[in-house]
Amino acid sequence: MRRPGRVLVGSLPYSLLPMRRATETADLIVVNLAEVATPLGQEGCRAESLAATVRAGLAVVVERGLVVAVGPEDEVRAGWQADDVIDGQGGVLVPGFVDAHTHPIFFGTREDEFEQRVAGKSYVEIAQAGGGIRSSLRGVRDASREELLEQLLLRLDRFLELGTTCVEAKTGYGLTCEDELKCLEVLRDAGLAHPVEIVPTFLGAHDVPPEYKDRREAYIELLVNEMLPQVAESGLAEYCDVFTESHVFGLEDSRRIMSAGRDLGLGLRMHVDQLTALGGAELAAELGAASADHLECVSPAGLEALAAAGVAPVLCPLVPLYLGQTQEAPARAMIRAGLAPALATDFNPGSCFVQSMPEVLTWAALRYGLSAAEALTAATLNAAASLGRADRLGSIEVGKQADLVLLDVPNHKFLTYEFGRNPVRTVIKAGELVYERAEVEF
Repeated sequence: MRRPGRVLVGSLPYSLLPMRRATETADLIVVNLAEVATPLGQEGCRAESLAATVRAGLAVVVERGLVVAVGPEDEVRAGWQADDVIDGQGGVLVPGFVDAHTHPIFFGTREDEFEQRVAGKSYVEIAQAGGGIRSSLRGVRDASREELLEQLLLRLDRFLELGTTCVEAKTGYGLTCEDELKCLEVLRDAGLAHPVEIVPTFLGAHDVPPEYKDRREAYIELLVNEMLPQVAESGLAEYCDVFTESHVFGLEDSRRIMSAGRDLGLGLRMHVDQLTALGGAELAAELGAASADHLECVSPAGLEALAAAGVAPVLCPLVPLYLGQTQEAPARAMIRAGLAPALATDFNPGSCFVQSMPEVLTWAALRYGLSAAEALTAATLNAAASLGRADRLGSIEVGKQADLVLLDVPNHKFLTYEFGRNPVRTVIKAGELVYERAEVEF
């Protein structure tokens, strides 16, 4: 009989082992690991440094939420004692995954649109017929804060079970001042109630809502003159975002919206060059955006501009699969250009109903040609860097926050080799054991 995995709050004893000859005390030690696989540093990794460092025979020591020692297990056992000792059982320890692009606040799903795409309709065709982003508006607008929070907390549980300890979370399914602020308040409340760290992004420029269908300029005026100022004043969003495509917000519209957000003190993230080579990457570079996301259709000139401006490319490799597209983001060209690519799920109800970063890593290997060590860095430290958090998240290093994921795999290469099974056994967030997978009982 299998019990479901549990999301836990607080430190619980787990496979306690005796420690001898201890000279210092810690809260938690992780031992008996096949490998510790982690990138290193406090900024995004590029080129030759992209591959994570992999070492065997190490143990990790945690005190007051931070990593305080990483070293040979025999030395750790001789020099430390702890309240809790986690037996890695020959698994692999990696940093908590950082999902740098998600849309987790919605009420209702869009499986009918998936069936339409399978039958041959394109994303744009569905959107122009009233589907797509607009089809999610009614659910969010009609739902209460309490209903949205309940749904979001369940999704955060799922993220945690899959090893994700930090998510960038966008609004964008309300598209009124009231409903967008409602969603940002839900993100705030969820962040206070759940171990997963949330980076909130205002995406009022996700689409033009139906009531403004024939008044696009009026909606842009609303965004610039009312919505963005209210969002900035609320302090509920760290970033603002825009969907830059010709059928949504073109280059000039995007420039105006993002410039207004930047002037109000918000960081910039941008959906660009996903469906067409519009020049969104060049605009993201011009505006100094923190990230340019998707980039399936980016031009060589766009890559050069991103590299020169230091913009992080956030890639969502499962989205083309979900949308039935054949064109992939040119990840290897990005690496050659000196960029520091990050990986994300783009979890949302329409174009990628997937929360699993382990599956993203496998697809990044198959479609982008990334090694397991490269994909791991893109899903941890590089993603954290794109969110301005590489100083404390994204790697297992002394002084960093102890966001750790224990995988029941024999080596790090299984991160991309094995597909379709969740390998996460244990999750530690800021030094606290917050998830353990239930084991099979006979």
